[in-house]
Amino acid sequence: MELSGKVVIVTGAARGIGYALAERFLAEGATGVTVCDLDPSDCHAAAQQLGDRAFDVAADVSVEAEVQAAVERTEERFGPVDLFVSNAGIGANRGLDATNDEWQRIWDVNVMHHVYAARAVLPSMLARGEGYLLNTASAAGLLIQIGDAAYTATKHAAVGLAKWLSVTYGDRGIKVSCLCPQGVNTEMLRGALGPSGVGRFTAMQGVLETSDVAQAVVEGIAAERFLILPHPEVAEYQQRLASDPDRWMGGMRRLQARAAGDTAP
Repeated sequence: MELSGKVVIVTGAARGIGYALAERFLAEGATGVTVCDLDPSDCHAAAQQLGDRAFDVAADVSVEAEVQAAVERTEERFGPVDLFVSNAGIGANRGLDATNDEWQRIWDVNVMHHVYAARAVLPSMLARGEGYLLNTASAAGLLIQIGDAAYTATKHAAVGLAKWLSVTYGDRGIKVSCLCPQGVNTEMLRGALGPSGVGRFTAMQGVLETSDVAQAVVEGIAAERFLILPHPEVAEYQQRLASDPDRWMGGMRRLQARAAGDTAP
């Protein structure tokens, strides 16, 4: 799909990957981009910075009515939505000790958010015979996120849902891509690892800038690829996991031990 002339919604767009995507879509000639995020002031500031073709709509993506309202307001402003980028996501940085409420909140944001987005835009897209869903998951959805059980589980579910959407609606004109980056220099990564941790993570796995992810997304959408992997090595890791799961998980245990040693006092 070409982005020129398209109407786009990006959630989690006030900063980080979402903001970089909104900025790049506008640079590619999108008719309008709705900046959707939780905090109204953050949304407004981001849209103001992006310019006249950006429109801010605050929404809690874990609430279906708010996702639906964001779509309706976008349609009123720009017309039918061509591309919905459900990018917002959260983690806990905890294992089984995360509370039930934390698990539920992460499930609602990381999984149900994609369900609500699809429900909101698919009727119009199917009636027109075209449309695009881009679901941001994570390399953790193909592999694992050490130290974060809920993030790992929900990102796997997000990838599974994207596969289902692609198979179910692909022959009816709906394109689906699943974005699975590894480490990206965002507030989420910096908050999880701290400044010194980001340096260690970079040395171990590599950290991209948000503009690098946006470039990979534009290329992936143009090619209409299902999996968009800004870190190409993730494809190799996925192949290793599939070919020898026991060996792969043994390697991940060693990586976990190494990471724990690096952060020990």
